[in-house]
Order: sequence, then C-alpha cells, then structure tokens
Amino acid sequence: MTMTSPVAVTLSEPLNSTDVSDTAIALLDDRGTVVGWTQAAEQLVGHSAGQVVGRTADLVLPYFVDVPTTAAFVERCRARNGWPGTTEVLHRDGRVLDVSLRISMLRGPDGAVHWLASLADPAALPRETVGESVRGPLLTRVPIGISVRDPQLLCIWSNDTMETHDGIPRDRRLGRRLTDAHPDAKAEVLEAVMRQVLQSGTTKVHEYRTWLPTSLGREHPFAVSFQCLQGADGQAVGVCIISSDVVESQRTRECLAVLGEAGARLGSTLDVMQASQELADLAVPRLADYVAVDLEQSISFGEGPPARIGVAGKRLPGLRRAGLASIRNGVPESPWMRGEVVVVPPLSPLTAVLRAGTSRLEPVLGTGSGGWIETVPELARRARETGMHSIMLVPIRARRALLGVAVFVRTTNPVPFHETDLLLAEELVGRAAQSLDNARRYTRKHTAALTLQRNLLPRRLMGGTAVEVASRYLPADADHCVGGDWFDVIPLSGARVALVVGDVVGHGLHAAATMGRLRTAVHTLAHLELPPDELLTQLDDTVQRLAEEDCDLPEQIPAVAGATCLYAVYDPATRRCTMASAGHPPPAIIDPQGRVTYPDLPAAVPLGVGLGDPCESVELELAEGSVLAMYTDGLIETRDHDIEEGMHRLGAALAQPGGSLEGLCDLATATLPDQDPYDDVTLLLVRTRSLSPGQLASWTLPDDESVVRSARDLAERQLAEWGLEGLQDATKLIVSELVTNAVRHGTGPIGLRLIRHRVLTCEVSDTAVQGPHPHRAGITDEDGRGLFLVAKTARRWGFRAVPDGKVVWAEQDLPRPPVPRALPA
Repeated sequence: MTMTSPVAVTLSEPLNSTDVSDTAIALLDDRGTVVGWTQAAEQLVGHSAGQVVGRTADLVLPYFVDVPTTAAFVERCRARNGWPGTTEVLHRDGRVLDVSLRISMLRGPDGAVHWLASLADPAALPRETVGESVRGPLLTRVPIGISVRDPQLLCIWSNDTMETHDGIPRDRRLGRRLTDAHPDAKAEVLEAVMRQVLQSGTTKVHEYRTWLPTSLGREHPFAVSFQCLQGADGQAVGVCIISSDVVESQRTRECLAVLGEAGARLGSTLDVMQASQELADLAVPRLADYVAVDLEQSISFGEGPPARIGVAGKRLPGLRRAGLASIRNGVPESPWMRGEVVVVPPLSPLTAVLRAGTSRLEPVLGTGSGGWIETVPELARRARETGMHSIMLVPIRARRALLGVAVFVRTTNPVPFHETDLLLAEELVGRAAQSLDNARRYTRKHTAALTLQRNLLPRRLMGGTAVEVASRYLPADADHCVGGDWFDVIPLSGARVALVVGDVVGHGLHAAATMGRLRTAVHTLAHLELPPDELLTQLDDTVQRLAEEDCDLPEQIPAVAGATCLYAVYDPATRRCTMASAGHPPPAIIDPQGRVTYPDLPAAVPLGVGLGDPCESVELELAEGSVLAMYTDGLIETRDHDIEEGMHRLGAALAQPGGSLEGLCDLATATLPDQDPYDDVTLLLVRTRSLSPGQLASWTLPDDESVVRSARDLAERQLAEWGLEGLQDATKLIVSELVTNAVRHGTGPIGLRLIRHRVLTCEVSDTAVQGPHPHRAGITDEDGRGLFLVAKTARRWGFRAVPDGKVVWAEQDLPRPPVPRALPA
C-alpha cells in the first residue's frame, strides 16, 4: 500500500466543524487527568498547560465532577444530551462557555486507553439553522482519524479510524515512526512537518491523497492537522495528528447547507401542494434521486382533521400525490402524477409507516419476485427500469396528526441510504411538516370561509319573468375571499321581485357573519311584503337591536359597526320600480338606447346610526329592456379617486345598448384600478322585462255578495282561454273565498286580477287596511274556514299593503307540459 505525495499547502480557508482541525485539544488518561494541552486550548479557556496538565478535567469541564473515569463522563454526556453535543466549560476568568465537545477513545500498547477531547467555540464555526440534535450526528458522519506521537515521533496512541485513512494497521503503527511503516519520501515530508510543530508549539494543516483498497475510492483526499501537545512545564510532550475525510466533510457540509436552505425555503407558501413540491425539490438531487410527497387526502381540500398517528386496526388514510421531483425528466419513477390517488400495497413498508407513524429505512430495496413491490405491477416495472435500489419512508407529522408520507429513493447514486441520511430526511420532513401544517390549517380556514360565504350569498339568482340577472362579487380579503357585501333577488307575489344590495363596514369573517344576519332579516321583511322605505326602517331597528345586544357583552366584537342598503321592488305588470336607500350609493339606470342616469334618492343615514330622517321611497317607471345597476362603493371609490369620478367611470362602462349582462359585468369590474381593492366590490345587474297583455286579466267588481258568482265565472272563462282548465276548480274556490272576505270586511270596489307567469296568481284587492288572519273555526261557527281552504288549495298565499288598501293573493303551480313519448320503431 502506497501513499501519494502529500500536498504541503496550508488551507486558505478555516476548516469547518467537520474537520475538527482548528479546535482546542486536550489528552486525558482513563481517570480523567489531563496529560497533554495545546495552545488552542489555552486560547479558548484561558488556562495554560502548566495550570491544567496533571489535574483532573473538572477544572474545565464542570460535569466531570464526581465522575470516576473518562469513560463514565462520556456515558453521562451521551445520556444527558446525546453525543457529540454542546456542553459547558469554565473559563479561567469565571465565565461559563458553551462549546462543541467531542471525545474520542485512543488505544495504546497492551490495550491501554487514553481519550482525546476536542473543543470548539460554536460562535466561530459556520452555523446552519440546524438543531444540535441533528447537527451533532451529522458531524459524526465524518469519522476522524487520530494518532499521538512522542517527541521522537513514535506512535503511542491511535484510534481505529486512522487505519482507514492511511492504511497502516495498529500493530504496525504503535511504537514506530511513520518512516518505519512507510519508508519513503512522502513519510519523511510528513515527519518534517511534525518536527516543525514540536519545535514551534503551533498547529499546521495539510492535505494529502492516498490510495486505499476500500469503498472510499482509489485516490481519496484527506485533510490532516498537526498540533503540539504540551506538558505541565510547557514543553512539547508529543504531536497530535487528526485527519478527516475531505469528501465526507464536503458531503456533510452539503447536508448542513440543505438544512440551512430548508429553513429559508420551506414555509414560504400557504398552499399545501406547493409546500409539498418545495420539499421534493429541496431533496433532489442532494439527498435522493427521486422523491415523492404524498398527503392524506383531506389535507389537500381542507376537509376535516387529518388522521391521527397510531391507526392500527383502523382503515388506513387515503393518500394523494402532492410533490414529485427526479433527476430524470418526466419523473419516470412515479406511476402517479401530482393530484392523483396513490395505491398503498397492503404488505409494503408504507403501510407500517402509516400505522405506526415512524420512519422506515430499506438500504437494499428488494425488486425480485415475492417482494412487496411486486404487488403493484406498474410500480415494480418502473422500479426495475429506473434502478431503484434504496428507499426511505418518512411520515409527515404535526401535533400527533399524520399529514402524509415522504418517499426518498436512490437510483443512479450507487451508495445505499444509511442512518445519517435518514436523520437528514427526518429533519427536512419535520421542517416541511410545520409548513404543511400551517398550510393545512389555512386551507381549512379558507375552506370554512368559502363555505360560509357560499351559504350566506345566494347560490343562484332567480329573476323569474320580471328581470334577467347577472352579478359579480370581488372580496377585498384575498386570503379568506369573504366580506360584508351582499346582494339578492327575492321573488315576491304577483311576479314582482325585490332587488337588494348591502354593505357591512369591514371585510373578513366577522363582516361576512354580520352580513348573513342582515341578509336573513331582509328576506324575512321582504316576505312580509313591506314597501322599501318601511322595510329599511325595520332593518334599521334590527341593526340597532343587534348592536345593543353586543354592548351587553364587553368582550364581544360589535355585530354591526355600520351598514348601508339599497332596496328596490320591480313590478313587471306595471314596469314600476320603487326603491329606497339607507346611506347607499344610488343605482345606475341604463335605458335601451344606452343613456345612463342616476336617480336622485332622498338622503338617509346608514343602518344602525339611529339619527336623521327616515327613509323615503321613490317610484320610477322603467322601459322594458332597461338595465338597473346596483353596486357597493368598492366599485366606484378607490384610494386615489372619489365617488363621483367612479360613478362616471361605471356609467361609461355600462353605456352599451343591447350588450349581455355578463359582458357588462366584466366591463364594469374591468374599470377597477390594477392595485388590490381596499373594499369589497359587489355589482348586481338586472334587465327589466314586462308582462304581455295576454298574461294579465283584471276586473273591478262592486261591493256586493252577489258578485262572488260573477267572479268565479270570470276566472273560469279566463282559465279556459289560457288552456288551464285543470286549475278551474281550485281557482274558483280561491276566488270565491277571497272575494267573499273582501265583501264582508272591506268597503268600496273590489279588484280581481289573474296573472299567468311562472305560476298562476290570483289577487283580490279591497280598501280595508286590516290584513286577513286565519283562525280555527269552532264546531258551531258558520264562517272562519275560508282562509284554511285557500291555504290548503294554493301553494302559498299572503297579503300586502297598497296605498288605498290591501291585496290578498294566492299562487298555484302551473301544470307541467306532457312529456312526449317516443314513437315505436
């Protein structure tokens, strides 16, 4: 075995912690007595060799107190915080220093044992964002070779690793000089360096390359340091030679760099799929040739909590592939692409990982017949074609929840995974798990917020025969996509519709919850058939009542900090639109020719303020085909532009006669500035329709009981004209009861109107203000059963106030057209 010519060049950069070169060195006997000291040790702790040599190590290492041997001290350190690790040393001036400590066993003649302690200041070492529990084992991945020679350069102590570095067995090393074991010029050069160190008491660092018949390779580089050991009198008692594998040192530095990069990259996103892909990209190719990240299926969609660790006896969680990376283009190793469900073979180690929540290392992956991988033929085929030979499976865990599994595979790299690789993989996955857990919780909140928003806003707007409808909703809260704006189209009796747009101050979940309460209140008040001004007055009372309830709970966030609302009712029979506003911007009205106007609505304060004049209604007649645009101020007001400019911009965008409502919505929202909106944006567009004369039939009847028969006959003839003979009996009963009530409880003429639209509506109007209320008739009562009969016959019924009295109405479903039957072949 020969050794190549050493390269006598001092390294230009300080060796890092894996080289343990520029560190303090102390030689201890088995009882813990210091027998050798270096200048680097004196510089670190302040004690000279004369103050330390011959005394026990507890002068510097406080944990050495009451420890009988150095071996016992090593075991204490292993039990306390692992090994190697950070420990405390005492400086001469009384300070306590945290140092990185490593102790190695050296063997001498006749089985005697000494120990070499190396201490380094962590502040002087390159620091990666790596925990000591991980960093220490990573550093021990690079075994260091140690030998100690006396002033005559005879080897007196050595560890087992040194033989793998220079190829000299211990029996040929102990008691001999290097030139005796390797009588050549290269050994003489190294001995010359040792003499320089002994004479100067300093440290020298060299690099040499050697030929070794091991797995390290043919020509392998090593960094070697020479430090002078001093005795109690300060004179040299020997030289300590420490060598480290340069290749392994570089690999360890790369591992530490990966962890340092992980701290910067992982956690930069709240998207679980992207976070999974970041983990895969980070591990390829520095740790593995192919990586797959599979998440428990509920994680990707924010549906429910993840599976708990320890699911033995229960159904295994389903997995979905979320991250993929490979050194090969197209990731040929994976049968499943991102987003696809992953098949988990029952007998695979992946099953054990899912059940126990612990990592699994298979240094040699069996791909032959009978192996677990053969249970998935497509996976087995790809494993053989790509050369998979070593695998690690690491569970992704957070707070005892199983988020998924990360799979690390080597294909072209011939070196199998080992325990240190698993340690690095677990550290990477642990950091990614924190990012994924944050993303998971965000996804759940995001899903919950979207669910809340979908439930609070109308899922489908139904304009019926009255209006055509389109809408847009753009929340300012981009994270949760919810806000306090709302809109509605509420069907009313007589083919009419209520049109609503409201705005709760603020945005986010709280504003959305408040909006839901107000929207519910508007629905309730709308079905009471209140005029717009009265409805907003009642809504104002509701808002004030909610605010008063919250004032009783000081810790409760106020339900409503302020809200505005625009409420309108459109009647397609008359083309009349009645509207009122509570502090809300006026609607834009675009006639069929594209002319835009903003009606002058009476000013009113926002809801819940409790000051100012009550709301007033305005009634307008709209041409058929007119567009009514109702919106919130987020559409017309920005940080840089006032409301008037925004209204002009909106009107210009909507002045498109004949354009589709969806297209107009796009044009209107496209006028928003490029920057993110600071308020929610809501737009409701309706195009008015009108009922044709053939859909209406109305009569004015005298206030006389004899008119009931005439009313039934009129209704019967009209239904015959409409081809609704099947509804004649039920309609005559409804007309009879409603007209009878009008005659008995009202005064003046009686109006009868039939409307055929989505349903058949029968309306009876009179001049009485009091609305009808059904009551249960007694056995001897002669009346009181009429409204019960109406309620049982009609799909729904009710009444509404009008300026000169009231209207009682009842609806019936129109008969469905017959389904055409297929002709026989």
